[in-house]
Amino acid sequence: MPLSSHRQFDQALAFAAQSVERTMDRLLPRGDEGEARLFEAMRYSSLGGGKRLRAFFVLAGATLFKVAALPALRTASAIEFIHAYSLIHDDLPAMDDDDLRRGKPSCHKQFDEATAILAGDALQALAFEVLAHDETHGDPAVRMALVAELARATGAHGMVGGQMLDLLAEQQAGERSIGAITRLQRLKTGALISFSCTAGAILGKASDHPRMALQAYAHDLGLAFQIADDLLDVEGNVVELGKTPGKDIVAGKATFVSILGVKRARAQAEMLARQAAAHLDSFGEAADLLRQAANFVIARRT
Repeated sequence: MPLSSHRQFDQALAFAAQSVERTMDRLLPRGDEGEARLFEAMRYSSLGGGKRLRAFFVLAGATLFKVAALPALRTASAIEFIHAYSLIHDDLPAMDDDDLRRGKPSCHKQFDEATAILAGDALQALAFEVLAHDETHGDPAVRMALVAELARATGAHGMVGGQMLDLLAEQQAGERSIGAITRLQRLKTGALISFSCTAGAILGKASDHPRMALQAYAHDLGLAFQIADDLLDVEGNVVELGKTPGKDIVAGKATFVSILGVKRARAQAEMLARQAAAHLDSFGEAADLLRQAANFVIARRT
């Protein structure tokens, strides 16, 4: 049963999560060798939790270009491995120093800091190993494009660069403008969401026009996603979030909410979600799940 057979977003998201979880389970290492503790930490941090929203974007985008299930699922798994690695490192004492993730102890609390760092490193490497494999796509040029785009989205000019800006934001809270916060979040959160939304177009060898439409969708969606995250940090609770709320306030970080206020931030997120959906007009009904995803991003409670 393909993702496109689901018309309601919640059912489609659950289907995507279950499908990619099974694929991730097959791709992750297991065994009782000397490095078994590393395998266990990798599996602990990447399986059994999370909305798999980035994976959903890959699968939903892939349906627009008639991409087969296996290439889409392998690409979605690679992104989830990158996301899991980023969360492991984000929770470390040197970063956000959070003891909870997805309602259970963070990797460094369940194991130890050294194992957590290695688990994150190994998950990152696994993501690129998966993309480079010929089962992901028969065309080497497509595999190369996937590797290059994901590397760009996660590196110094993407997620990792955004994390650096986020650390600096704690020291420069009073100096941060809305433009600076927007740039930070485009890198830290938006770059990986952008890759997730456009990976299906890469797999399907799509032309520039649909790829640009999906990039525009991802751009606005990524900002709406982060504003919603900032609102949840202020309004959410540990049971709903599965992590510690209010940490941005304690750290003195400038966020969309601290600059705009709750009411204006929520209005901005709603405007961005509408704008994101409008970028999909050229796809017609085929993009309905992606339109519903834009609404979900700003209405979620986790």
